Amino acid sequence: QVQLVESGGGLVQAGAFLRLSCAASGRTFSSYAMGWFRQAPGKEREFVAAISGSGGSTYYADSVKGRFTISRDNAKNTVYLQMNSLKPEDTAVYYCAADARPRMMVVTTAYEYDYWGQGTQVTVSS
Repeated sequence: QVQLVESGGGLVQAGAFLRLSCAASGRTFSSYAMGWFRQAPGKEREFVAAISGSGGSTYYADSVKGRFTISRDNAKNTVYLQMNSLKPEDTAVYYCAADARPRMMVVTTAYEYDYWGQGTQVTVSS
């Protein structure tokens, strides 16, 4: 079992930045690909970013590419999402997720992730 706890959300103005953190339990964190997803009211959960277990590969949704950066510190069992130039349309609950299955590539679909955090609210005002 893996437990994930997100933090760092908040209310900011458009153009500001936030850094989300996701702390994971367990001794095999470096073997898990990690992803960030978000869900706005009335919308489906959508992929934001993902990172391989080693941190060597990263993937981004087109909507956040160039503004968000995913990273991880395996020594701290933590994955981060640096969010710059925030827009009102970034408002959502942000979830981190862990993919515990060995794969050749990082996946970007929510149903393929095995463990989820409780989410942290990000609200961007215009």
